[in-house]
Amino acid sequence: MNGTGTAAGSAPGNGLAEAAGGRQHPASLLRRVLLQGKYEAVTMLRNGEQLILAVVLPLLALIGLTVTPFLDGLGPSRVNVAVPGILALCAMSTAFTGQGIATGFDRRYGVLRFLSTTPLGRGGLIAGKVLSVLVVLCLQIVVVSAVAFALGWQPVAAGWLPGLVLLVLGAAAFTSLGLLVAGTVRPEATLAITNLLWILLGAMGGIVIPADRLPALAQSIVHFLPSGALGESLRDAFLHGALNGGAALILLLWTAIAGAAAIRWFKWN
Repeated sequence: MNGTGTAAGSAPGNGLAEAAGGRQHPASLLRRVLLQGKYEAVTMLRNGEQLILAVVLPLLALIGLTVTPFLDGLGPSRVNVAVPGILALCAMSTAFTGQGIATGFDRRYGVLRFLSTTPLGRGGLIAGKVLSVLVVLCLQIVVVSAVAFALGWQPVAAGWLPGLVLLVLGAAAFTSLGLLVAGTVRPEATLAITNLLWILLGAMGGIVIPADRLPALAQSIVHFLPSGALGESLRDAFLHGALNGGAALILLLWTAIAGAAAIRWFKWN
């Protein structure tokens, strides 16, 4: 974990930037956040387990849903119905599971406590983590979209703007939830909880599989979950070019509630 402190300390940690005359001047908060976000994003992409969770498994799910008849009758083609859910799964993988696990172990080894006392500060550290999630999510969108287009994906052009906005909103909701879990329970418990919820929400949370194909009991619940709201709203966007206001409101509520809880109960050591 010493690598984390050193990399972050080069600018976010010690807050110094090289000047023309060799003098050291305090780096701006924006620069510290950008460097911290870059470091966190590179660390996530270099982690093999994180890469499997963020890219490989969503792509396998996309191919599986495209070649099986499970989604038949829900849209113009299997791939058109599958892709929005897979993009939503990518957001959950990176923002909730990936960031939650990384933050939990950073907390265990004292990295969070150290960085929170540097000029980067707690606010800058959280901003860097949010930035890293957005960077990785952008890469996921590019990779998944490229494979989807090769499989024949034909999204509604008008759906891109609301779709991307909803992905950012979904990432905010899942990042808040991930930080809440990582900041309140032990790292080992964070690992178990985030992975278990990834499986449950991915299979039965309405994120990949539309609520219409879930058991009756699940159908009455998933619309109020962040997974169901994100999956449903992205399908509305890319299949119909529509913005699902109700689902967007649910995502906003999850972001606000989980964010407030994380601020209240997050433990830095």
